[in-house]
Amino acid sequence: MVDGGAERRNGKRNGSQDRTQDGSRTRSADRAYDIVLYGATGFVGVLTAEYLAEHAPKGLRWALAGRSLPKLKQLRDRLAAERPELANLPVLQADADDPKALREIAGDARVVATTVGPYITYGQDLVAACAEAGTDYLDLSGEPEFVDLTYVRQDARARETGARLVHACGFDSVPHDLGVYFTVGQLPEDVPLRINGYVSSNGRFSGGTFSSVLTGFSRGREMAAAARDRRQYEPRPFDRRAYAPIGRPHFSGEVMAWGVPLPTIDPQVVQRSARALARYGPDFRYGHYAAVRRLPVVVGGAAGLGALFAAAQVPPARRWLGDRLQPGQGPDKARRDRSWFSVRFVGEGGGQRVYTEVAGGDPGYDETAKMFAEAAMCLALDELPAAAGQVTPAVAMGDALTARLQAAGITFRVAARR
Repeated sequence: MVDGGAERRNGKRNGSQDRTQDGSRTRSADRAYDIVLYGATGFVGVLTAEYLAEHAPKGLRWALAGRSLPKLKQLRDRLAAERPELANLPVLQADADDPKALREIAGDARVVATTVGPYITYGQDLVAACAEAGTDYLDLSGEPEFVDLTYVRQDARARETGARLVHACGFDSVPHDLGVYFTVGQLPEDVPLRINGYVSSNGRFSGGTFSSVLTGFSRGREMAAAARDRRQYEPRPFDRRAYAPIGRPHFSGEVMAWGVPLPTIDPQVVQRSARALARYGPDFRYGHYAAVRRLPVVVGGAAGLGALFAAAQVPPARRWLGDRLQPGQGPDKARRDRSWFSVRFVGEGGGQRVYTEVAGGDPGYDETAKMFAEAAMCLALDELPAAAGQVTPAVAMGDALTARLQAAGITFRVAARR
């Protein structure tokens, strides 16, 4: 269902779009919307909508989408109270389990950006619709199982239609993926490179992120099976190597903190960027760590993570934990305003060493919404390298998204060279 005076265009769809020689689609004006924000009424969805309302350039054709038409209209009214020009912002109703409605949204959009997770539960029909329609797709998924299943099921079709399928476009994994991309650019070319990333933050989980973590912890066997299936299909470069192994806890003199391996999707994303981009050199290795100042915190954090993993294996305990912080919930603005993140990178290669940093404000909400919205506008508006299929943020948007985020207040800097 469409509301807001927008007329669905019944003209060309994916089969009639122009193609570049590598199969990726060129920019076209045959879609009703440049960007559709799906899941707009969730916690991060609202923040993303507010960011787009404030920062979208004049003439950008965007729409709100989700399950509840009344909630979408309420959000539109809130946005229009500050910006009357948004009074007729289109709202599109579609349930995550309604493939027909999702296909209509994908067919009408150049970019669909979805905040609806856990993605393994709610995301598969939408990403399939985008792959079929040749529509660029963005999500906030930090779920390896979902990302691997999407590759196996949708990558080939997306390459045929020219769709870019870009996962992990929030704090997972933009600062880490683009931070490594930025650091590689400071080091010599065509030499082995070693980079370690150290993450610090005082931000809090959102309800949606917590739900995704619980889901992931409870699906260990399914996650391993999806990874095995992906390895059977995914080619690797024959003349280069790129790895992101799980490291060991250690004290880093460079950042004056304990480095604790982070079992997140971020190193997988970095590894895939390195395998796709020759600039990462003939032999690339990345380590991903939490930077923790005090050793007792390291021990306590490991124990807490182990307890959460164990509880997630028991359905009643998992449901109880899920009820404590549900999707759509998150901290208030005052708490978010006090939050920050910093990712420090130590890179070396060709006899050189460089220290870089990516830093910003509240990682799980405000900055995630900023990264997500800027990525959507980047795909919709910017001149980008030819790409199609499942690709990482660095591969799809590299320099263009880095420049957008710098202009939006996220720091990318070289701290020192040796």
